[in-house]
Amino acid sequence: MTVQTPTPFPTLPRAPEQVAFDRHELGHILRLYGQMVAAGEWRDYGISCLRERAVFAVFRRTAEVPLYRIEKTPRLRNRQGMYAVIGPEGQVLRRGHELPQVLRVLERKLIRPVE
Repeated sequence: MTVQTPTPFPTLPRAPEQVAFDRHELGHILRLYGQMVAAGEWRDYGISCLRERAVFAVFRRTAEVPLYRIEKTPRLRNRQGMYAVIGPEGQVLRRGHELPQVLRVLERKLIRPVE
C-alpha cells in the first residue's frame, strides 16, 4: 500500500484589506502638493486608505472641507479609470487611467497671469 500526500485545495488570491497609493503615485501627488504649497494655495492634506478606495484630500485650512480629493478606486480600473480628482462639492473634475494625466486638471490652477 502506498501513501500519497493529500493535494491541497487551490487558494484564491485574497482581496487586499485596504487600498493604498504606491510609491510612484505618492511621488506624483506630493510633487504637485509641494508646488501648490509653494504657491500658497494649499496648506494641509490627509490620506485615507479604505477598503474600496484610497483618498488624498487637500485642504486650504485644516478645519475646512477638502478643496480637492484625489481618489484611487481599483474597482473602476477597466471602466472609466481608477484615478479621479473630485472638487469641493463632490463634482468629478477629471477621471482617467493614468495619474499624471488626471492631475493636470490641478496643475492648471498654478498657471495665472502675472500682474
